[in-house]
Amino acid sequence: MAQSYLGQKRLRKYYGKIREVLEMPNLIQVQKSSYKLFLDSGDQSAPMDGEGINGVFQSVFPIKDFNETATLEFVKYDLEKPKYDVEECQQRDMTYSAPLKVTLRLIVFDIDEDTGAKSVKDIKEQDVFMGDMPLMTPNGTFVVNGTERVIVSQMHRSPGVFFDHDKGKTQSSGKLLFTCRIIPYRGSWLDFEFDAKDIVFARIDRRRKLPVTTLLYALGLDQEQIMDAYYDTVNFKLKKNKGWVTKFFPDRVRGTRPVHDLVDAKTGKVIAEAGKKITPRAVKKLIDEGKVADLLLPLELILGKYVAKDIINEETGAIYVEAGDELTQELDKEGNVIGGTLMELLDAGITEIPVLDIDNINVGPYIRNTVAVDKNMGRDTALMDIYRVMRPGEPPTVDSASALFDTLFFDSERYDLSAVGRVKMNMRLSLDAEDTQRTLRREDIVACIKALVDLRDGKGQIDDIDHLGNRRVRSVGELMENQYRVGLLRMERAIKERMSSVEIDTVMPQDLINAKPAAAAVREFFGSSQLSQFMDQTNPLSEVTHKRRLSALGPGGLTRERAGFEVRDVHPTHYGRMCPIETPEGPDIGLDNSLATFARRN
Repeated sequence: MAQSYLGQKRLRKYYGKIREVLEMPNLIQVQKSSYKLFLDSGDQSAPMDGEGINGVFQSVFPIKDFNETATLEFVKYDLEKPKYDVEECQQRDMTYSAPLKVTLRLIVFDIDEDTGAKSVKDIKEQDVFMGDMPLMTPNGTFVVNGTERVIVSQMHRSPGVFFDHDKGKTQSSGKLLFTCRIIPYRGSWLDFEFDAKDIVFARIDRRRKLPVTTLLYALGLDQEQIMDAYYDTVNFKLKKNKGWVTKFFPDRVRGTRPVHDLVDAKTGKVIAEAGKKITPRAVKKLIDEGKVADLLLPLELILGKYVAKDIINEETGAIYVEAGDELTQELDKEGNVIGGTLMELLDAGITEIPVLDIDNINVGPYIRNTVAVDKNMGRDTALMDIYRVMRPGEPPTVDSASALFDTLFFDSERYDLSAVGRVKMNMRLSLDAEDTQRTLRREDIVACIKALVDLRDGKGQIDDIDHLGNRRVRSVGELMENQYRVGLLRMERAIKERMSSVEIDTVMPQDLINAKPAAAAVREFFGSSQLSQFMDQTNPLSEVTHKRRLSALGPGGLTRERAGFEVRDVHPTHYGRMCPIETPEGPDIGLDNSLATFARRN
């Protein structure tokens, strides 16, 4: 009989035939470790680590007044001893909490009116009481107004980038329309989608859709750079009016029936006849021999292809054709060529034309067609278009439109991918950005659209939204952190207004701060949040189960009415991580789950 010592004097006797391989873990560690991380968030002098109370204060402070004549900085915080212990709080119907004292530093500047140079005039430091912070009991619960409550962990979609399609439900033909969504931890959602005509659109925060090229113009790319980012270029050289010489890619002709003879440009020998299927064996032979480098194509074969770069008259600076323009020719009734872009280029003596490598089989013309549909041609008009969608009814100016666009995705105060989101995005798109890069970059947006177009071309797979790799758990500490940040941001507005209205030289940090919004946010969270629940005290087992529950409901999660069958279903990835059996019957089925015995949060 196996015996293990628990605590002081108790023996746990084990009567099983098979020896225990793993010792049972601490079942309420999920709750305790999460809240401990929130309260003791490491070295307080360290730069912003974004975790716990420390991270929240460092993300909100320093607070500057509107004229930037004074700054209120966060130095450190301190949790004092609780006034009453757990039992006394239960008897007195009080909340078991500790006073939170924060050390703040007010720096007042002198600004030279002539030069505009700043010099420090005065520095004051003071401890400020910021309300009470509820503490967790040793059992992983909170005592709020004398009753024991549990904060249930929340399952939500992990931040990052996700690719999906409509499963052919939108179109009667069953055509798949692919979509891509960038979900940040906080900030605006960015969606990319194909429509029925294979034009790519972007949506910001589920508003009216814009051609995706409008977004690319707003990022500072021009038409030529857009073509360069999404397509390879193939050069067509004119050979003595016999035809066009271009590079030969044997892999591409495997399994096809060419419309015309494939002729070796060097020897003039036919390597594949028109209408005959090219077998994999023939392709392998061509690759092994490696003799055919270039093909000679008929003159008319360049028609319908798209120019890769702007072709300019170097003497006058006039543009013959722009990147993305189609090479065309006009014929009269007799079939003689009388015009078109191709004739214009040949008449100008241009014998080498860079063309986009679009074959409509491996590579489709989706981005080029989107450029053609988009009426914007530059950054300013694109920014104005985005401004009109985000702020309908307000007259746009270039400056206000540019400022709005920057705050949407590139301002760390308004947009945060989180470290998890950045890692997921790097993995999905094969990028190499640092984990500390929490906002979007131009490269990220370009890479997302590239991956979406690749999906449409038949390369790559869509993501499974119910895979546990695409979901993550927010425990007590993180939920509390988000709530406290909301309270501090409310407080920040009040502080800024007060800094402008008082005589800044005479006040202390205490006079600027009204801690009520922060304390109210905490009280509201513990009192009325969907995830703060009255502890199930039927028996000790139901208590433990309640603390290990994972809910998909709550703020930022799903709602009972909206959740479909797929979300509620058991997924293969639940194996050994979440219990496939224990879930309530009724409207919450599959939305409230329990953590498996040996599972832990990563």
